[in-house]
Amino acid sequence: MARNNEDIVAFLGKDASFKGIITYEGVIRIDGKMEGEIISQGDLVVGESAVIDAKISVASIVCAGKISGDLQASEKIHLLKNASMSGSLNTPSLIIDEGVAFNGQCEMKKMAPSPKTPS
Repeated sequence: MARNNEDIVAFLGKDASFKGIITYEGVIRIDGKMEGEIISQGDLVVGESAVIDAKISVASIVCAGKISGDLQASEKIHLLKNASMSGSLNTPSLIIDEGVAFNGQCEMKKMAPSPKTPS
C-alpha cells in the first residue's frame, strides 16, 4: 500500500467525478465520485469524501469513504472507521474497523499459490 504521496500515480479529487472504466498500475487515490469499473493489479485508496459505485478488482483496498458494488482484492480489503460498504467482498484478508457500516456478502478464500518453476 502507498507509503507516501509519491507512490500514488493518479488522484481523483473530492470535487471531481468520473464515469467509466479505470485501469492502472501502481496506486490511485479517489476522493471524488466514481461510477463504473476499476481494474488493476495495484492498490486503491478511497478517501473519506469518496462516493464510488463500481465493480472493483485490485490487489488491495483501503477505504475510508463510501462504496457500493462488488469488490475483489487479491491481497486484502481494509475498511476504516466510518467507511460505508454495500455489496459483495471477495478477498483472502479482511479488516473492518469499529464504526464501519457494511451491508452485503463476504467470501474469504486463500488464493492458490503460484506454481513453482522447475529448477
